[in-house]
Formats: sequence, structure tokens, C-alpha cells
Amino acid sequence: MATSTDARLGIIDWGIGGVGLVNALDRLAPGLPVLYWSDTAATPYGRMSANQLTDRLMTVVTHLAERGATEVVLACNAASTVVTRLGSAPVPVEGIIAHGLASVPEDLSLVGVVGGLRTIDAGLYRRGLARPGRGVLSRVAQPLSAHIEAGRTGSRRFRADLADIVAPLHEVEALVLACTHYPAARQWFAEALPNALLIDPAEHLAAAIAYRYPEARTADRAERVYLTTGNPAAMRHGAARAWGTMLTATAVRRVEPRAGHRVAQLRHAG
Repeated sequence: MATSTDARLGIIDWGIGGVGLVNALDRLAPGLPVLYWSDTAATPYGRMSANQLTDRLMTVVTHLAERGATEVVLACNAASTVVTRLGSAPVPVEGIIAHGLASVPEDLSLVGVVGGLRTIDAGLYRRGLARPGRGVLSRVAQPLSAHIEAGRTGSRRFRADLADIVAPLHEVEALVLACTHYPAARQWFAEALPNALLIDPAEHLAAAIAYRYPEARTADRAERVYLTTGNPAAMRHGAARAWGTMLTATAVRRVEPRAGHRVAQLRHAG
């Protein structure tokens, strides 16, 4: 593992959800440089087949490695369902689901999980949280990430969708927010399920990263670079609305597998 003096962490998410992970790293490992990739010009990761998603992630990881990333974390739960397929990537790749599982206290008898369709259908949370005497209730919360990405958090439609999603979950002792967008709506989850412990896997992931880079815990804040295959202005506005984070993004205008021998072209947006 590289030391924090020569390390650069790559973070992949389809949209702005992973900005919450960057915020956690700002608190826990401010001295670790970060290279963030938002892939909104691609098909949403939850809608790709496993093979398509694997190919796409390999392409993105390779681009990040070429830009100096020494390891990559998948801040997207949907992407993390195929992390075991990425062993041949040019740098180590880690998913977020294992951190969601590790965040749940062992003594709970009823745990809820909300996530996108791919995340829930993959069953990794359901199987990973299963214990004798414990129930696990999983709910697809697909509309919520779209609301958050579009800045509709707290809107009437958002609250109605949230109420429908959590209706069967009122008895859970803890709820795993298995999409990095959802912690941006923690206030509304807490209002809907006031007795549940809300678990953000990104917090555990950030703590694990900080543990690997002890020098970064007390160093001055290092560079945070944001790349997007989508619209830089939309990313900037979305991050500000969802997280209160002000950022400047660089648009990746063309991204091809390296087998095609094409180089991504960049343009900057303030």
C-alpha cells in the first residue's frame, strides 16, 4: 500500500452520492488526495448487465489509474455487486458493501436495507446480514436516488415515495442506507423511522481508508479532483443541493476502453 505522500484515492460513483464519502474523508483523512469519477453520461449502473457493468468499471478504473490513482473504491453499491470481477484491474479496487455489512451491530434481531434494484436483487446484504434469529427486510428505493440527484430531496413527491418504501420497515432496529445518495436525505429517513439506527456504509469505508493512511489523518487538506462524463454544471449544482459541497468538475468528453487506443479529452468547467 502506498503511503499518503504518494497515494491518490480514486472514487467511482454514477452520480453525486459518493460526495458524501469525500466529505467523510475530509474529516477523517484530509491529507489523502482524491480523484472522483462521476459517470452520469453512462447508463445507470443499476441498469447494466453484470458483464456490461464489469467492462465499464474496468474502463473507468484504468482511466483513473492513468491519472495517478493508486487504489480505487466503488462508492456505488450497484457497482460493488461486481467488485469480485475486477481482480485484473491495474490498481486495487474495493467495494462499499462489505463496509455496510460490517457496520451493523451483531445483537440486532430485525434489520432493514434500502437500495437500488441491482443492489437488492444481488442479495449480498440479505445473505451477509443473515444470522440465526435475525430477520432482514430489503426494499428497493430506486426513486430516491433520482430525486436526490435532481435536487428534489424533501419535495412532496420525495416524501410520498419515501413513505411507500419504508412502510413495511417501521419495526426494524436499524436501516442500512445501501445507496450513497440516501445519507443526503438522512433527515427524512429519521423522521420516517424515528426508532431505527440509520447506517451509512460510507462512514465505515472512510474510517477504513483513514486507518490505512495514518499520515493523512493530521495533514492539511489535499487536492480533491472531480471528473464527470456528464454535465459539470449539473454535478456542481447537485452536490451543492444534496451535500452543501461546493466543487468544480472537469468533463471527460470521451471515454473508451484502452483497447481502442483512444485518449479521453477533457474540458474544464468552473
